[in-house]
Amino acid sequence: MSSENTPRRVAIITGAAQGIGKAIAIRLAADGLAVVVSDIAAKQSLLDAVCDEIKTSHPDIPALAIAADVSSEKDVTTLVGETVAKLGGLDVMVANAGVCWMSPILETSVEEIDKMFSINFKGTVICYKAAAKVMIDQKRGGRIIGASSNAGKKGFPMMSTYGATKAAIRVLTQSAAAEFGSHGITVNAYAPGAIITPMSEALSRIQRVRIGDPVDVANLVSFLASEKSSYISGQTVTVDGGVWFD
Repeated sequence: MSSENTPRRVAIITGAAQGIGKAIAIRLAADGLAVVVSDIAAKQSLLDAVCDEIKTSHPDIPALAIAADVSSEKDVTTLVGETVAKLGGLDVMVANAGVCWMSPILETSVEEIDKMFSINFKGTVICYKAAAKVMIDQKRGGRIIGASSNAGKKGFPMMSTYGATKAAIRVLTQSAAAEFGSHGITVNAYAPGAIITPMSEALSRIQRVRIGDPVDVANLVSFLASEKSSYISGQTVTVDGGVWFD
């Protein structure tokens, strides 16, 4: 929330055209943050629809849609620069963008490995860097939040490369927390289990567990993005209904 004496906090959410990223953007807007939703240019119409939904529910909340490829440092630098220029700063970066292709190790191509690491890991590094630079210059702290996965904590068949990218994000988050902490910046990540998709619905029938909803992840991010989480940093929090314990 903001007042005449307290500027409205500003958040960027990547991979926000649909799914978990969209749910996070809607939740942070409901929390009173100005939001910038971002995704690849091919999803611009979906981004615009997310902004329209936010503006309908919260007419007083600024919501912008800016396309960016997180694997491009130039794109992310432009995304952050436009956010600061139009909304006055940056307080929360949610590096949510990611991709997943499932295949057995023996059939995984080098091209698939490069693509997943470029988007999932390199893209997260780029987002963390760009956000931290602005937050350090602002001298008012900040929240950086990344997207890991339960596949980054435990190996699963068919998910070796995806899991490796998400495990890398977990370690990146710990390192960034150690490096940025002196500037009042916390760095955490969420590690979802199965979240509603056709594939996860089939898994639910097999395991007889409730499949998560994107809102379940958004609820956690709402807390991690808030001032109430100031004493939590370097953590990757599992969101899976208790299927897996750290």
